Amino acid sequence: QVQLVESGGGLVQAGGSLRLSCAASGRTFSKYAMGWFRQAPGKEREFVAAIRWKFDITYYADAVTGRFTIYKDLAKNTVYLQMNSLKPEDTAQYYCAAASRSYSGSPTSRDFDYWGQGTQVTVAS
Repeated sequence: QVQLVESGGGLVQAGGSLRLSCAASGRTFSKYAMGWFRQAPGKEREFVAAIRWKFDITYYADAVTGRFTIYKDLAKNTVYLQMNSLKPEDTAQYYCAAASRSYSGSPTSRDFDYWGQGTQVTVAS
């Protein structure tokens, strides 16, 4: 099995920073990309950021561009999401995801095969 475990969520003041981590474990699988999605109460799950596993090619949602940075540690099978200048509207459950196969265009949830359980990020105004 493949397991994705998120950590690093919590409560932070508006304008603050937080770093999320997602560690992949279990059976080895070919990774095309890993990414982050989020879902706030009453809203649909939305794409946040993704990074190609073999290359440093990144993708960001417009809402987080310039504030969030996704990066990886290949040796640790871990992907990170550095979140700066956090806003109350960033409050959501953040999910880590992995894509084993290639996809075209902007990443969507349907492109990802494996999902973590999520970590809560709450930004106080």
